[in-house]
Amino acid sequence: MLRAALVVLALAACGRAATPTPTATTATPAAHGHHQASADHDFADAAAWAEVFDDPARDAWQKPDEVVALLGALPGQVVADVGAGTGYFEGYLSRAVGGAGTVYALDSEPAMIAYLEARATRELWSNVRAQVSPVDAPGLPPAAIDRVLIVDTWHHLPDRPGYARLLAAALRPGGAIAVVDFTPDATIGPPAAARISAQTVVDELTAAGLVATIVAENLPHQYVVVARKSTGRP
Repeated sequence: MLRAALVVLALAACGRAATPTPTATTATPAAHGHHQASADHDFADAAAWAEVFDDPARDAWQKPDEVVALLGALPGQVVADVGAGTGYFEGYLSRAVGGAGTVYALDSEPAMIAYLEARATRELWSNVRAQVSPVDAPGLPPAAIDRVLIVDTWHHLPDRPGYARLLAAALRPGGAIAVVDFTPDATIGPPAAARISAQTVVDELTAAGLVATIVAENLPHQYVVVARKSTGRP
């Protein structure tokens, strides 16, 4: 599960214990990458892990309202959330696009997708579609997506340039991607060796044919890079 290990580490660093204890290695520094996290964590009990990933304490540093505002999702749009986990951002995205819009909640962990499907029914997120998405391909239709949100996940991807090209192909003209990840000097998040700079993200998205910039934000531990696809008009 792409986003899970990062949220565990961040909440632990903020002084909130990872309450589920399926393994002895929960919230350890070793669990910084997707493949390592899969070996170290059992995410089958998604409901228990939701107490960690959706802990209200996360709001103070993740600032979900600001993140969704920077994404610029509008009513009626189609949005993809890459690394959706237990659905932390889905309520915000669902409200942003409204009944005429659609939110694709993507994650590589089937147990999380099953949890998300049940949560969407419970929370009345009728516009949320949860689907398993491997770490090397988002599985999105071409030229069909208006916005893509990727939070605490980009540095996990094994082939970021290739993934960026696939996302660019999935975007409609004028569509945008927002990548949110931890700064090199953040006091929470993954080990320093696992982090990537905002400029690296810009370079990778630019190489995919997008126009990428580091945008101003008020997040205490993270940066935001927004990349847009050309409209094709002069």
